[in-house]
Amino acid sequence: MRTLLCFINICLLGGLLNLQAQEDTITITEPIYKEKYGLRIGGDVFKLARSFYDEDYTGFEVNADFRLNKKIYIAGEIGFEEKITTTDFLRSTASGSYLRGGIDYNLYQNWLDMENMIFAGFRIGAATFSQDINGFTIYDVNNLFWNQQFSSNEGEKFSNLTALWTEIILGTKVQVLPNLYVGFNVQLKFLLSNTKPSNFENLYIPGFNRTYSNSSFGAGFGYNISYLIPIYKRDK
Repeated sequence: MRTLLCFINICLLGGLLNLQAQEDTITITEPIYKEKYGLRIGGDVFKLARSFYDEDYTGFEVNADFRLNKKIYIAGEIGFEEKITTTDFLRSTASGSYLRGGIDYNLYQNWLDMENMIFAGFRIGAATFSQDINGFTIYDVNNLFWNQQFSSNEGEKFSNLTALWTEIILGTKVQVLPNLYVGFNVQLKFLLSNTKPSNFENLYIPGFNRTYSNSSFGAGFGYNISYLIPIYKRDK
């Protein structure tokens, strides 16, 4: 009988201790952060500003990206440029539109609910444009001592010119207000092909920038402001 009473007391004591332990247990649930997925649209403010202070330049660019997953974005740019370029031998005006498309990869690991970017990307670019030859000078290489030269200011226009290139882009996009971003990027370009005016070279290609006869490489940069249009959210 005593053995039975001891067993019952032990069971009751164990139940009380287990109940107390359950009451003392606190479940901590970590917050789940959501990341926005959507279409981000913006423009290059440097090109707009340059159009006001540089009398030899007019241009604008619209850019956009769409997030595919945590790291990868489809991205592209479309724009128009008109640029007067002058050298010792030639003065020309390039005018036309361009399109670039590719992907961006976010290298930055955001904290909590931040959605900033430090990215590397790849683009394929294409342009269709015209060149106006405003004037040129031809030097006689056999009579440089006498500074003999021939100059002409007669204009000539070459239309339906095209160019194709690839580029690597590095940049940042920082959220300064809800869904509003500012960013900076630099581009390293490689010219694959371009149609040239008769007896002249393209000094400037819209979207590619300045060209040089002894190199297929080019460079560019941009300052962007963009706005994200959220479409849906996913867990971070």
